[in-house]
Amino acid sequence: MAVKTVAAVRTVKAAKPYCARYKCIALTFDDGPWPYTPALLDTLKKHKAKATFFLLGRKVANRPELTQRIVREGHEIGNHTWNHPDLTKLPDEEVLSELTSTSDVIYETIGRKPEIMRPPNGATNARISGLTAQLGLPQILWTGSTLDWQARNTKVIAARTLKLAKRNGVILLHDIVPETVKAMPGVLSKLEKQHYKFVTLTTLLQGRTLRGGEIYPPRGK
Repeated sequence: MAVKTVAAVRTVKAAKPYCARYKCIALTFDDGPWPYTPALLDTLKKHKAKATFFLLGRKVANRPELTQRIVREGHEIGNHTWNHPDLTKLPDEEVLSELTSTSDVIYETIGRKPEIMRPPNGATNARISGLTAQLGLPQILWTGSTLDWQARNTKVIAARTLKLAKRNGVILLHDIVPETVKAMPGVLSKLEKQHYKFVTLTTLLQGRTLRGGEIYPPRGK
């Protein structure tokens, strides 16, 4: 009996978090759900890839079934506000309303509230950090942005994504940009050849719990 216990302890100690064992990357998609999202989900499913979707509350309200599909297929959902405003330009009560209304509609749609948020355009400051802390929502930014909404070119978006790719990277993309969705099959195939694993933000964190208001990945000083 004692021998089994020791062996079990050794097994537990030997088990490392997934992203400590594999070369992980988190692809994140903002501003959906949108009519292009199903095609993206099909691509992700084909490649057994998981992603994180930062959704707008008003779009969740209009496409509840699509929101449910995102979750059903193993992807993570984050709060991206109701209307995509610059939070730093809103009074406190409007910031809180943008976030709570979105968390509420997501809860009504999938049965649980999001545990992370992304400030539109990455616009945040100490005040926004304090307000998101009140709501228990960490702020998720990125290690690289493709600026796909600006490029609107499949080859450019693919090239930028591949250039930004790195272990434990968080890449900003948009599933409302059709060229991005078209670029993803080729991007995933090439990154697979580089031995990347496509994971959600939670998996990427390797068991670490972020505080409400905390910014991840942390911005450089």
